[in-house]
Amino acid sequence: MEKLALLSVSDKTGLADFAASLVKDHGFKLLSTGGTAKLLRDKGLPVTDVSEYTGFPEMMEGRVKTLHPKVHGGLLCRRDKEEHMAQAAEHGISMIDLVVVNLYPFEATVAKKDVKFEEAIENIDIGGPSMLRSAAKNHESVTVVCDPSDYSRVLAAMNDAAALKALRKELALKVFTRTSAYDGAISAYLAKHLAEEKGAPNLDEIAGFPKTFSVSYPMAQSLRYGENPHQKAALYGSFHDAFEQLQGKELSFNNIIDISSAAFLVGEFQKPTLAILKHTNPCGVASADDLCTCWDQAFETDKQAPFGGIIVANRTVDADLAERIKQIFCEIVIAPDFTPAAKEMFAKRKNLRLMIAKGHLDASAMQDIRSVVGGVLVQDRDLKVVKREECKVATKRAPTEDEWRALMFAWKVVKHVKSNAIVYAAPERTLGIGAGQMSRVDSSRIAVWKAGEAGLSLKGSVIASDAFFPFADGLVAAAQAGATACIQPGGSVRDDEVIKAADDAGMAMVFTGYRHFRH
Repeated sequence: MEKLALLSVSDKTGLADFAASLVKDHGFKLLSTGGTAKLLRDKGLPVTDVSEYTGFPEMMEGRVKTLHPKVHGGLLCRRDKEEHMAQAAEHGISMIDLVVVNLYPFEATVAKKDVKFEEAIENIDIGGPSMLRSAAKNHESVTVVCDPSDYSRVLAAMNDAAALKALRKELALKVFTRTSAYDGAISAYLAKHLAEEKGAPNLDEIAGFPKTFSVSYPMAQSLRYGENPHQKAALYGSFHDAFEQLQGKELSFNNIIDISSAAFLVGEFQKPTLAILKHTNPCGVASADDLCTCWDQAFETDKQAPFGGIIVANRTVDADLAERIKQIFCEIVIAPDFTPAAKEMFAKRKNLRLMIAKGHLDASAMQDIRSVVGGVLVQDRDLKVVKREECKVATKRAPTEDEWRALMFAWKVVKHVKSNAIVYAAPERTLGIGAGQMSRVDSSRIAVWKAGEAGLSLKGSVIASDAFFPFADGLVAAAQAGATACIQPGGSVRDDEVIKAADDAGMAMVFTGYRHFRH
């Protein structure tokens, strides 16, 4: 009995060599369509067009070409059922033993800037997923390949029936994972497009938050372990498209979380900025005209916590900055680039991970997903940016220009500190950071203590709070520490008491109108 392989792909990587081996080494006859058939013929391989095989022409601009009983019957027919085989013989349906299909590049198409809706629709593959699903359903008899990286594995298993049977089941799973992700991408695009149409209804629960939430990412990397050594872990998605590792040990689960937090923090700033983080919390942040000044001020905020931490900068790291960073042990340094001299200096520390951040992370396209009992929570990323003119001056005294600069800086930083979060700052630098305490007053006390340990005065500083002060005591403590201005969301039932406390202390206080909880 002849063996048929049906090949119809968008990504033609490695296909010609794979097809040649199928014909010459394993006795397959090839069926194909369009550009795939042309490629194979150009390589001198014998190919039968699907339209010739089915006796039915391609039509409707290629929308209908493989949707035919001679194709799907050849894929779905159970070889172990006499009735199936008899019906196939009656209708001239040959068995198709191998299918190679990868789908129209829908995700890449809609990722293009200003893609037209009509172009997106035409890149929704119908025949491809149908053939993949038919073949995967009948994987007991049919080998189905949706990823060029599997060509070599298929060829290696061809002469071992047991190995091929086991591989077929694995490849079938891969198919359904791929088609699920493909359908999810189409659904998300259509929901977004519908929500953006003029006159469309409010589709908040559809656009980005569908009735059924599904997510599918390819595995990018197996990790040695998770947050702790007894936990298994893996990385999925396109993390490595955003970062390039130049040197150092393999990234860990915790490293990847820290790198993401660092990138999101430094992405808030346009001026040269450097931040030092530990366990996703900033230890010190500063903006200046040069990164060495940024380092000096950020490191001065807290010289103990950065040990084993993460350093991130939004400009190229040179030898002068590398010399300063070498003063401490750190796990990771992240920057858009490193000068050759800086790379040479860091190369002496073999375990230090150097990471290049490749351009701007499009956080607007990302969502926070967290596991909870029985499911997941999904939310948009916190991308809210306050403008000075949007803030409401709540006190008798408005901030001075220097206070405004410090307040705007501190508000950007406090957004990235675990709640309850308090940041003391001067213009474009942190002075003390208190993170993650059950009481906002305790977070303030820690920030004051940290500044004292660093030998920094809080006289004339400003304070930022990620959420409102529920009582006046937090603001009174800030005033006693030397703060002269405050930025906070406002909205407490005791706002009047807090405002009075600020006025009594001669402080300026502004309300942003929204909070930055980070749990």
